[in-house]
Amino acid sequence: MSTLEASLASPALLLQLAPVREQAQAAPPAIEMRGVEIHFGEGKTAVRAVSQLDLTIAPGELVSVLGPSGCGKSTLIGAVAGFTPVSAGSLRVEGHAVREPGPDRGVVFQHHTLFPWKRVLENVEFGLKMRGATRSERRAAALSILETVGLGEFVRHYPWQLSGGMQQRVSLARVLVNRPRVMLMDEPFCALDAQTRLSMQELLLSLWHEYEITVLFVTHDVDEAIFLSDRILVLSERPGRVRAELRVSLPRPRTRALLTTPEFMRLKEQALALLFDSPAARAAG
Repeated sequence: MSTLEASLASPALLLQLAPVREQAQAAPPAIEMRGVEIHFGEGKTAVRAVSQLDLTIAPGELVSVLGPSGCGKSTLIGAVAGFTPVSAGSLRVEGHAVREPGPDRGVVFQHHTLFPWKRVLENVEFGLKMRGATRSERRAAALSILETVGLGEFVRHYPWQLSGGMQQRVSLARVLVNRPRVMLMDEPFCALDAQTRLSMQELLLSLWHEYEITVLFVTHDVDEAIFLSDRILVLSERPGRVRAELRVSLPRPRTRALLTTPEFMRLKEQALALLFDSPAARAAG
């Protein structure tokens, strides 16, 4: 046995490694739902948006949610964000019950929610200002993230002076400058043209890799879900529940060249089958 092999097999080193392994195994999921119910209204007019929904997302995963319109996808984002209370069941982020919004979670919506009277830099600084960061701290952080998303030349512009893609870049920057551990995205690129949308998807993948955050991404676009995700969750019609899961084994880092590969097309066929509940989907299940 070599010296290296002997040292690796020593009881002392094994004792040192054991707590590390146990700690890694004990790390809670980034997002965990068990038996979640979300209802709106009361009595005869009550609507069950989500029913008995179970899901687990590991730290650092990028998971997309597909499903028919009205199945509760946006409701799911609102619940994890702390905007929408659950009616029953358990919803936890990193082991803590979600009862209200918090800086550990950031949300990017379908349409930007930037303050039109504030310049780009001031919009990105806003969250840090509310958390008590000094002017110099928030200015440095905001300028850095705006450079990262390619908007260093537009810090003095107002949102209405930017294109739709640039506005969503500012939205991403405003979330990421606060360093959330979980980013929730509700069809953030749906209003963009195809070319800009693909560029934003590539930017998101770059930021996700750099910041090592967990992303829950809602979309109606099958190609987008496959291109971005580690896993795709398919929800049923309302009341929404997880009906199927599709693992995306495409290599990373991903580029637009993947969009025309046989493996991508195979995954797309599976996702469409699951969405439309075809005989192929039932056979696969």
